[in-house]
Amino acid sequence: MNAPLTPPVSDAIRRALENVSLDDKYTLESGRIYISGTQALVRLPMLQRERDRAAGLNTAGFISGYRGSPLGALDQSLWKAKAHLAAHDIVFQAGLNEDLAATSVWGSQQVNMYPDAKFDGVFGMWYGKGPGVDRTGDVFKHANSAGSSKHGGVLVLAGDDHAAKSSTLAHQSEHIFKACGLPVLYPSNVQEYLDYGLHGWAMSRYSGLWVAMKCVTDVVESSASVALDPHRVRIVLPEDFALPPGGLNIRWPDPPLEQEARLLDYKWYAGLAYVRANRIDRIEIDSPHARFGIMTAGKAYLDTRQALCDLGLDEQTCARIGIRLYKVGCVWPLEAHGARAFAEGLQEILVVEEKRQIMEYALKEELYNWRDDVRPKVYGKFDEKDNAGGEWSIPQSNWLLPAHYELSPAIIARAIATRLDKFELPSDVRARIAARIAVIDAKEKSLAVPRVAAERKPWFCSGCPHNTSTNVPEGSRAMAGIGCHYMTVWMDRNTSTFSQMGGEGAAWIGQMPFAGDKHVFANLGDGTYFHSGLLAIRAAIAANVNITYKILYNDAVAMTGGQPIDGKLSVQDVANQVAAEGARKIVIVTDEPEKYTGAIRLPQGVEVHHRDALDKIQRELREVPGCTILIYDQTCATEKR
Repeated sequence: MNAPLTPPVSDAIRRALENVSLDDKYTLESGRIYISGTQALVRLPMLQRERDRAAGLNTAGFISGYRGSPLGALDQSLWKAKAHLAAHDIVFQAGLNEDLAATSVWGSQQVNMYPDAKFDGVFGMWYGKGPGVDRTGDVFKHANSAGSSKHGGVLVLAGDDHAAKSSTLAHQSEHIFKACGLPVLYPSNVQEYLDYGLHGWAMSRYSGLWVAMKCVTDVVESSASVALDPHRVRIVLPEDFALPPGGLNIRWPDPPLEQEARLLDYKWYAGLAYVRANRIDRIEIDSPHARFGIMTAGKAYLDTRQALCDLGLDEQTCARIGIRLYKVGCVWPLEAHGARAFAEGLQEILVVEEKRQIMEYALKEELYNWRDDVRPKVYGKFDEKDNAGGEWSIPQSNWLLPAHYELSPAIIARAIATRLDKFELPSDVRARIAARIAVIDAKEKSLAVPRVAAERKPWFCSGCPHNTSTNVPEGSRAMAGIGCHYMTVWMDRNTSTFSQMGGEGAAWIGQMPFAGDKHVFANLGDGTYFHSGLLAIRAAIAANVNITYKILYNDAVAMTGGQPIDGKLSVQDVANQVAAEGARKIVIVTDEPEKYTGAIRLPQGVEVHHRDALDKIQRELREVPGCTILIYDQTCATEKR
C-alpha cells in the first residue's frame, strides 16, 4: 500500500521551521507564537518597552511580587527570561512578601520626581495571589492615591483561585480593589493578557491610577496562539475628558486631602474616559430588535459563549430572537455610557459573573435613575422571586447563578433558558432549547450516579521532611498554617485549625487563657518564616504564651514549585534571630548533625540533636514555660532529587 503523499512545504515555511526556538516567545518581534498565559505575562513588559522605544521614550520596567497559585510559576518564568528582560531594561526583584513588593513598585513611580533619573519613566508590575491582594490593601490605597508616573504606570496582577483548588479560601479580588480604588481589567484569554496589559499601563499613565488585572487558573495556565505585535493595540486618549491643571500623576509634596480630591474628583473618571475611548467594553452579539441582554466578563464570558452554543443559539439565532451580548473588559468601575447603550431597548438583562456581585450592582445603579419608562429589569444571582423578601431572605433553591464555587456552562445555560422561557419565542427555538436542556440534565444525572471509588487524599512526597517533622508527642496538639504542612489537618498528626500566612500559632494567644491545654505546637515553614512568620513568633513571645514553633528549614519554598527563599537565610540565621527575640529555648534537630561541629556559630545554649530524638526533644520543650523553638533541618526531598 502506497504511503500518503506529504503536501509540499514552501521555502519560506521551511526556513521558518528550521529557525524555530523555544526563546521565540521572548525574541520574536512580530507574528504568531504559541505561548502560555504565564509566558505572556513575562513577554508583556517587553512589548511595553518596545512600544515606548518606538514612541521615542527611554523607559525601563520594574517587576516585584510574591508567588502563589495561579501565579505560582511566574517568578520562575521571569528568572528564566532574565537575559531577555535585561535587554529591555526590565528589572525583576522578587518580593520578601506581597506588601513590601508593592511598596517597591510604588518606589519605581517616584524615580522621576528627582533630577538624577536615568530613564524617562519606569513602568511597574506587581503580582500576587488573592491572599496577597488582601494583605497589600494598605499599600494599594496609599500608592493609588499618590499615583503613577507620567511615563511609568503600574499594572497589578491578581491571581484568583475561585474554587480554592490550591488555597485555604476561595478568592475574588475585585471587591478589595474596589475598596482600594483600583480599576479592574478582566481578560478572558491569553491574547487579552497582552492587549489588556498594554491598555492597563496606558490607562495608568493617563489617569494616574494603579490598574489591576485579574488572572484566573483557567486562563493563566492555558496556552494559545497569539499575535506578538507591540503595536497591535491602538491606544486612544480620551477627547471628552479635561485633565485638571498639573495632570493626575504622582507629585511631591502632595498632602493627603489633595490626593483624595484628585482621586475622587478626577482619577476614576479619567479611567472611565479611557475605557470608553478604547472600547474596552463592547457588544459582541447584537440583534436589530434586541430585547434580552447578557452582560458578562472574563472567564464567565467564555462560559457564556459555550452555554449559548450548548443551547443551540448561534449568532444568527440570537439575532433572530433578540439577544444582545455585552462583554465587559473593565469590571470596576463600570463605564456608564457603554452600559446604558447596551441596555437601550432591552426588556431584561441577565448579568453573568462569578462569585459575589460587582457588575450587577453597578449596572442597577447606573440604570436606576435612567429613563424609568424603558428601564430593563436586571437579574443575576437571583430571579424575580427575591422581590418579596429581598435576596438575604431567599432560600438556596432560588439562586439563579450561585455565588459559591465556580460557574459552568451548564449552570449558565440553565439560567439563560430560565429567563428566555419568559419571552415569546419561535416554536422551533423553544423546542431546541428544551431538548438541549434535557441533554445537559441527562449528562449531569449520569455524572451524579454513585460509583465505587477509593479516595486518595494528598500526602507528603516520599522522603519529605514533613513526614517526620509534623508528628507531635502523645497528649499534644499542633496548629497548621500556610505551606505543605497544611495537609496535616487531614492526616494522623493531631493537628487542627490553621491561620493566614504569617499568623501561624498566634491564635493560641487568644486561646491559652481560657483553655485546658497549657501548650501547643505550631508548624512554620522557612519560606513563611522569612515572608512574615517571624512576627508571629515575636507576638507569642510578647504575650508570654506556652508554645513551641517547629520551624522546618528545607531550603526551598516547596509548595509553589521549589523556589529559593527571596534572600539569605540559614539555620544559623534563624537561631540567632529567634534568640534575639527572646525565645526561652532553641533546639535544632537534623539528619546531618555532624555539619554543626565546624565553623557554624550558634547562640549560646542551642542544642543540636539527630532527628531520631525528635519525640524526646518535643516532650522536653512542651514543659518549658514560654515560647520555645525547634528548628527541623532537612532538605526538601523533591529539590534534593
